[in-house]
Amino acid sequence: MKYIIVGGVAGGATVAARLRREDESAEIVLFERGEFISYANCGLPYYIGNTITSRNQLFVQTVEGFTSRYEIDIRVNSEVESIDTVSKSVNVFNLITGKKYAEKYDKLILSPGAEPIRPPIEGINHPDIFTLRNVPDTDKIKEIITRKNVKKAIIVGGGFIGLEMAENFRHLGIDVDLVEMANQVMATLDYSMASIVHLELAAKGVRLHLNDSVVSFGGDSSRVNVTLKSGKELSAEIVILSIGVRPETRLAKEAGLEIGITGGIKVNEYLQTSNPDIYALGDAVEVVNIVTRKPVLIPLAGPANKMGRIVADNIVYGNVQTYEGSIGTGIAKVFDLTVASTGTNGKILKREGIEYISSFTHSASHAGYYPNALPLSVKILFSPSDGRLFGAQVVGFEGVDKRIEMFAQTIRNSGTIYDLMEIEHAYAPPYSSAKDPVNMAGFVADNIIKGRVMILHWEEIEKLVPGNDFLLDVRTNEEYKFAHIPGAVNIPVDEIRLRLDEVPAGKRIVIYCAVGLRGYIASRILSQNGYDNVFNLSGGFKTYSATKCLPVANQIFGIRVSSGDVSDLEK
Repeated sequence: MKYIIVGGVAGGATVAARLRREDESAEIVLFERGEFISYANCGLPYYIGNTITSRNQLFVQTVEGFTSRYEIDIRVNSEVESIDTVSKSVNVFNLITGKKYAEKYDKLILSPGAEPIRPPIEGINHPDIFTLRNVPDTDKIKEIITRKNVKKAIIVGGGFIGLEMAENFRHLGIDVDLVEMANQVMATLDYSMASIVHLELAAKGVRLHLNDSVVSFGGDSSRVNVTLKSGKELSAEIVILSIGVRPETRLAKEAGLEIGITGGIKVNEYLQTSNPDIYALGDAVEVVNIVTRKPVLIPLAGPANKMGRIVADNIVYGNVQTYEGSIGTGIAKVFDLTVASTGTNGKILKREGIEYISSFTHSASHAGYYPNALPLSVKILFSPSDGRLFGAQVVGFEGVDKRIEMFAQTIRNSGTIYDLMEIEHAYAPPYSSAKDPVNMAGFVADNIIKGRVMILHWEEIEKLVPGNDFLLDVRTNEEYKFAHIPGAVNIPVDEIRLRLDEVPAGKRIVIYCAVGLRGYIASRILSQNGYDNVFNLSGGFKTYSATKCLPVANQIFGIRVSSGDVSDLEK
């Protein structure tokens, strides 16, 4: 059997290695348009920022090493220009020699990946505007930083790569403006959690321009000038475009393969295209969102690697393994913060018409009495009927990764908030609390579903009507004096039983505390003392302060200001 693979890196290289391990006698040919077949593209921003100091550390495997270990015919600098599905061959162009030739296959695997989006904006072809996809892109960016002694950069787009580039530019002492068309960075998060990231970016000197977009680029050989829709004019020596990627589907389209509604290559559960002799995987394919059961594009390295193993097994053994879909679990380092999400966020659930409840909890990364416990914020989204967990978002300084993985496994197994309550975690004071933050998220959700507490969210506070609503702050007097929501009356939770006469019986009572715990206790006291219209603010003043960009929010979240301040946040 002869297998041809188009594209290396995460997906293609995994398929090639697995095919050889499963079929020693097969002829395997891998075509890669670039010079490198297996490199850590997720590490590219950190090499630019000198966190990864050696370029060689980026390469997972060289052509020579891969060839000698797996006896695979690897042809780099070779672009597959077209597929002939009738003769079962690919037409190849050697980018070095200029030679064109055809190569036959028995089975073909497409792993072309995704390409950065470059919208048709005036001036976008300025030589100092870059995207970051591969090692050559990285080399060009590193070279211009050194050659031009770059002092200022503009990043367009607030996704994973944009934020990682912002951090690494700041590590190099470069001033950064970040432009994002939406009202938040990191689209996988809901605004309430992204607000914490906004605070961290501003505290580290990144100037955010939210709800804004680029109208045109200009400038000369020394600078790039950027005009925004708001009328602002920005200027820098370098611009990084990070506004998303689109699947590379030209080969598939021209070969007559079916394309899905999302624009990715359509595959079945075996990762087989509409042509039974052609499989596809990675960023170029459309997959199923396990929560919504709808087609989605999820360009992540983890799923691509898993798909590679499945494709190889199905080719060798005959469609024996299915790919169930993805929940899009992702994590990023944003300066001192770690930011992670899994499953589906509120925006998508609303769009799909799926009824849900969301709740916030704020905990510590480990037992509070053990030194150096750090803030950890959690948002979960779940079904009001059966408690099925739809999504989770975690932002903090320590222990974010292990918590998001607990949530991810629960979602992937169609688990519920009751499963969160039962998770048996490894506990010792340096690592967690006896009731882990994941357990706590489940406990709070259980109280909500069973009607032990009614909640409202930060965005509803501004809709309160003084004649109908009574806003009650149950923190201490000192906390209230430090900062509070305008219009709130302060009755500390420990005094509330003695001061019930100060709480009006004919109004809706809206309670808040620091993070929600004391508010819950106060709501239980009131609800059992004749008050039947009592609501607790989910996430308390902590969530509210972040979403409103209050000056005290940095202190509340433990965010260290090294340069700039929250006034740099332009909403």
